[in-house]
Amino acid sequence: MSRTTRVLADGFYYGEGPRWRDGRLWFSDFPAHAVRSTSLSGDLRTEFTIDDQPSGLGWMPDDSMLVVSMKKRQILRRARSGTTSLHADLSAIATFHCNDMVVGPSGEAYVGNFGFDLEHEMMTRGREQVFADHVTAKLAYVSPNGEVSVAASEMHFPNGSVITPDGKTLIVGETLAGVLTAFDLGAGGALLNRRVWAPTFARVPDGITLDANGNIWIANPRAPECALIRPGGDVLEVIDTGQPCYACMLGGSDGRTLFMLTAPSFVGLDPAAPPSGKLLVADVEAPHAGRP
Repeated sequence: MSRTTRVLADGFYYGEGPRWRDGRLWFSDFPAHAVRSTSLSGDLRTEFTIDDQPSGLGWMPDDSMLVVSMKKRQILRRARSGTTSLHADLSAIATFHCNDMVVGPSGEAYVGNFGFDLEHEMMTRGREQVFADHVTAKLAYVSPNGEVSVAASEMHFPNGSVITPDGKTLIVGETLAGVLTAFDLGAGGALLNRRVWAPTFARVPDGITLDANGNIWIANPRAPECALIRPGGDVLEVIDTGQPCYACMLGGSDGRTLFMLTAPSFVGLDPAAPPSGKLLVADVEAPHAGRP
């Protein structure tokens, strides 16, 4: 299938952590230290900035917003009034920059981190060597009141995550293993029964989004594409994104708009250069499912 895509917005650097809420797609543009949003009309705007690189986004039950502060290894909480406070300190768990996050219905969150200096290792050892040999990371659990604990260890660059609609399963993209990994959700944020949901290699999952058929779209940073994966690993569809794809999200008024964030490269990103990130959209058949 050759699906039609269009550029909804550009003029930003590198989009991550997309979330559909209140008629807009929200995402982090981390080189600009900005959280941005756009409606389906493409009216890109900067919602706010922080004094660090933002990444994963989500909302608490009181509509306050959680924002991953990458280099400080923290989660910030932004009230509807615009005031920002520290929600959680992840520095005792994260061994390098924090990245993607999913927030559950009660405000609980799961947060990944790089585990090591990915950009340095990519530039000095090369991509294939890093995939073959790298330091693993811990996935963090953050309770609604901001308490932090280790949810899972020996994770190969835990990245995009989704919680299924029944609230029983967490699925995490392990980028450097080329796999989607599932856990049963237990009491107090416990993750049980770790298993492979789908192998994806040579594609690798960065950002991911779950559809109502129980399949997952993965953004593939190794190639200019977004791919739809069935449980077990069958590839149902591939969309050409023109540039490497780093994040994706289903949203829109009926949940059937697939948003895809692309950029030329993660390695060697120069914030002084003109912004070249893009937000592409495509209409798909199955709508969004699970926690956004």
